[in-house]
Amino acid sequence: MKIIIVNGPNLNLLGVREKSIYGSTSFTNYYEIMISRFPDIEFDYFQSNVEGELINYLQKVGFSAHGIVFNAGAYTHTSVALRDAIAAITTPVVEVHISNILTRENFRHESLIGPVCKGSIMGFGLDSYRLGVESFLVPV
Repeated sequence: MKIIIVNGPNLNLLGVREKSIYGSTSFTNYYEIMISRFPDIEFDYFQSNVEGELINYLQKVGFSAHGIVFNAGAYTHTSVALRDAIAAITTPVVEVHISNILTRENFRHESLIGPVCKGSIMGFGLDSYRLGVESFLVPV
């Protein structure tokens, strides 16, 4: 099974930025934990601060992977283009967020990508990614 983890803008700064919201663990460290926790899964990882690069990557992997775990960051609330890219691919996408976006600023309460995703997971810290991966392991 191949699962792709995709992170959007500013998530390259995990462990450094706003630790009270996002924690002190870098995504690189967490990714290594994920690889060791799920040895039977082939993982790939991509991060970009650029919307077009995220769209290009989703289109590249979105017809061959078993699942995509996607944290679009702030683009969650603004990008119709990312929504359209997710709707266009055949690989199911699970939207994840480290924080609970519903308890934050009002502009973060709406997800434009959520309606075209398999599901949404938020508010469990970095474990939101683990839960996203596990969602592909249980039959629905």
